[in-house]
Amino acid sequence: MIPVAAKMKEPDVSGRSELASAIFDCRRALLGIILFSGIMNILTLTGPLFMLQIYDRVVPSQSIPTLLGLGAIVAFLYMSLGFFDQIRARILVRVGAYVDEVVHPKVFKAVVTMPLRNALPGDGLQPLRDLDQIRNFISSGGPAAFADMPFLPFQILICFLIDPLIGYAVIFGAVVIFFLTMATDLSVRAASLKASEKGSQRFAVIEAGRRNAEVLRSLGMAGRLADRWGEINRTYEESHLKVLQTSGGFAGASRIFRMMFQSALLGLGAYLVIEHGASFGIIIAASILGARALQPIEQLVSNWRGFVASRQAWSRLNRLLAQFPDTEEPMPLPDPKAGLSVESLAVVPPASSRPSVVDVSFDLGAGSALGIIGPSGAGKSSLVRVIIGAWAPARGRVRLDGAALEQWHPDILGRHIGYLPQDVELFAGTVAENISRFEPDADPEVIVEAAKAAGVHDLVLRLPEGYSTDIGEGGASLSAGQRQRVALARALYRDPFLVVLDEPNSNLDAEGDAALTQAIRLIRQRGGIAIVVAHRPSALEGVDMALAMINGGMAAFGQKEDVLRKVLKSSSAPAIDERREEPEEATS
Repeated sequence: MIPVAAKMKEPDVSGRSELASAIFDCRRALLGIILFSGIMNILTLTGPLFMLQIYDRVVPSQSIPTLLGLGAIVAFLYMSLGFFDQIRARILVRVGAYVDEVVHPKVFKAVVTMPLRNALPGDGLQPLRDLDQIRNFISSGGPAAFADMPFLPFQILICFLIDPLIGYAVIFGAVVIFFLTMATDLSVRAASLKASEKGSQRFAVIEAGRRNAEVLRSLGMAGRLADRWGEINRTYEESHLKVLQTSGGFAGASRIFRMMFQSALLGLGAYLVIEHGASFGIIIAASILGARALQPIEQLVSNWRGFVASRQAWSRLNRLLAQFPDTEEPMPLPDPKAGLSVESLAVVPPASSRPSVVDVSFDLGAGSALGIIGPSGAGKSSLVRVIIGAWAPARGRVRLDGAALEQWHPDILGRHIGYLPQDVELFAGTVAENISRFEPDADPEVIVEAAKAAGVHDLVLRLPEGYSTDIGEGGASLSAGQRQRVALARALYRDPFLVVLDEPNSNLDAEGDAALTQAIRLIRQRGGIAIVVAHRPSALEGVDMALAMINGGMAAFGQKEDVLRKVLKSSSAPAIDERREEPEEATS
């Protein structure tokens, strides 16, 4: 009853969100859950009815065969109840797994793409935790409690058939527990939201500290960062404690009320026996039936915290995924081979309102190499981030062979672009996997060619297991220079048409500088285009064109020698800044 081919799911055109669409796909399974819940609610009458028969038939008649017959029937009914309960639980687990399977690719895309648009709060992983919360709630007993609620009137009707007083008593108990549940929700909603927000911030601070452990230790900042984390943690603990105390108080009140209510039902049954001549079996039956009638509400109360958390996660996730609507894939275009055009480009970094690049235009033909120079904060890194398609331009276009970058599917465009960022980040895996961009069944010869083009082949062979060496998270087992050269090989993998290198020699020695220059020349020889953000003169040796930038604009563009000569004459725009450039989204 549950779709399993999540990857074959057709695009939803009904206007439903991805989450709602995934739930809708499981509608037959959910209808089955409601059906099973109805059967189970009927089967739960087994206990009270058996007690009535024992007191009203077996005990007065003292019939052992009747007792054995009733016992056999009750055993069968209880086994049937257990069977349906297991089936319902397994269906819910599969529904939760299906929702996760359908939605998690979109959530992953959102998590890794949002930093290119806006800053995600906290550690940026809240969407993944939200999806986990929704899946866990679906797979738990929460939806089963809701599925039992429509059958509450049936349970109350049975109580009325035994005696109207019992029915009215059960209605009173249901109303009291319902209002206690609503009071709990209203009391903890704001604190729960604040606890969720601060919990995400806690993880962000810890992760930042883990990544910068050397800086914290060497600069004596560990204590101060711990104090900052402590302030956030105290706020989180206060909100979390308020949620626990408030919900715990209401849960305790509900628990005491239920105990008192069940005892009251026993007393009511005794009253009916004394005043109305009811059978003795009604005393026990009234208590059991009353408690069973309230069980759906009690289950709802016990799962209410998970329901509230899932509802908040559902709302956050829908708002996030709405920013990534499904679009038709663009028509495949021929591989670029002619040139790159930048037209009146303006760039505003994510989570910023101030432009870092204004009115930049230039054209590069196949076989060209451009060096971008200028002081820190001039807009160089912002410019190349738009050129590779990582950031969207605020104005203007970047074109490959006349086609704007948005006319390409990102995965297809990525095959034609090589990129080496300022802050090199490798991924957990082998050297070969990182060079091949984790391409499945990558050709070893192509991997080696990329490594040789980056001048890193001999270095890789000296590693303990060569190309099969596991470099650890972030390439922790490699030095900074080794990471940079492996990342250069990744940028050159499969000879992309456009290769963008942002401060490529910041961690390279003389041998690495020579390999970098040779790589740029090879790109030009095969008809590609190279763009190099330069901070050291050695990075410009392989380029023929230069672009000087200052304050986000173009100071000069043309042949390298002409631009350097012009810039060196100007005291306001140094050609080469020996300092390492900070990420410009922070300085803009």
